[in-house]
Order: sequence, then structure tokens, then C-alpha cells
Amino acid sequence: MKEDGASRENTETAVFSLIEDGLAELGLPADERPVAQLTQLVLLLTEWAGRINLTGHRDPLQLTAHLVMDAAALSQALPELASISRLADLGSGAGFPGLPVAILHPDLEVALVESRLKRHHFQREACRKLQLPNVIPILGRSDEIEVQPSDMVVAQAMAQPAEALELMQPWARPGGWVVLPASAGAEEPVIPQGLTGSSLREYVVPGTGRQRRLWLARLESR
Repeated sequence: MKEDGASRENTETAVFSLIEDGLAELGLPADERPVAQLTQLVLLLTEWAGRINLTGHRDPLQLTAHLVMDAAALSQALPELASISRLADLGSGAGFPGLPVAILHPDLEVALVESRLKRHHFQREACRKLQLPNVIPILGRSDEIEVQPSDMVVAQAMAQPAEALELMQPWARPGGWVVLPASAGAEEPVIPQGLTGSSLREYVVPGTGRQRRLWLARLESR
């Protein structure tokens, strides 16, 4: 059922407040522009999710908590983002965590690599509607298209950990970071040859209390 104007306005207000509070809890800037862009991202995702299967969530508040705030918490756990110029999000699906990261770091160029056409179309629409010139949606499998080396590479639920780490390596510049987000109970992956300095970081998604963790390593300089 299509929302009427009042219902949509109430939903938008609730999402905006949830994002604003969550960013403040994380200690991230809760300026009006990024909060508004993240809110519009949720509303756009809700609209598209009614037509095609983009995510496992449909409710706007669930989308906010489980996708947007999860990506924001990941961003907060990676202070290295402030010192790099390019990030590649492999197997980005509907654009997570890449789209929220790009909104929160407008000086960072973010490549969204996704092989499924409908999700790629959503990414392009989100970039157009939210005016995100720093985001580059790329259609294709990361192991089949031309590699674009980046300062940091992230892969969230793209493949099993060992396979994901192997796929990420070619996309990282020498000395670049690879980031593997996971649930709180996930076991430490086997770090393949060529990566060094592996470390574990844990973080909490605001508004949900959900525990998350990530593994961070660097590609050896050649």
C-alpha cells in the first residue's frame, strides 16, 4: 500500500531522528546534510525494496538500524578513512557499507562493485538522487572486471572469509588496507600470504546494541 503524505512525513522524521541520534552516539558529525542524505537513502531503499529484492529488510527503521547505522559504526571503527583517497566496496549489494561511508566522507572516492544488474541500477539511482559525485558504481564481478587499486578495500558478506580476502588483494594498492566486517561470533579468518599486520576491532551498532567486529590487514608493499 502506498504511503500517504502524512505517513511518509512521519516516517522521514523518525528515520532522520534515528540517524541523528546514532551518529551523535558514535561521535560522528551529525550535520544536517549527511543526516538528510542518509535519510533519503533509507526512503529510496524502502521504495525500491517494494519492487525488487534488494535486502532482507523492508521496514524503514529496520533498514536504518541494520544497514545505515551498521555502516556508520563501521566507518567510526576505521579512523584510517580520514587519511585515504579511495575505497573499493566489493560485492556491495544495494550499496552497503559503501554509500553511507561515502556520505559521511564526501572527500573519499568510493567504488561500488556489484555483479547483479538490479542492485547496480539502484546504486546509480541513489547516486543521482542523493547527488553523490564521489561514488562510482561498477557493474561486474570483482574477479572478472578491470581492477582499480584502492587505498582500502572492504567486502561485507560477498563470500566466505578466506575467499573474500583473496578477492580483495588485487584491489588493494601496495600498503593498502583490506577490511573484512563480520558478526560478533565470527571466527578469525586465515590471513592469506601477502597480507600483514592483521588485527581485530570490535564495535557496537547504535540503537541496536548489536556487537560487530572487523579484521583489518595491509597488503605488503612490493
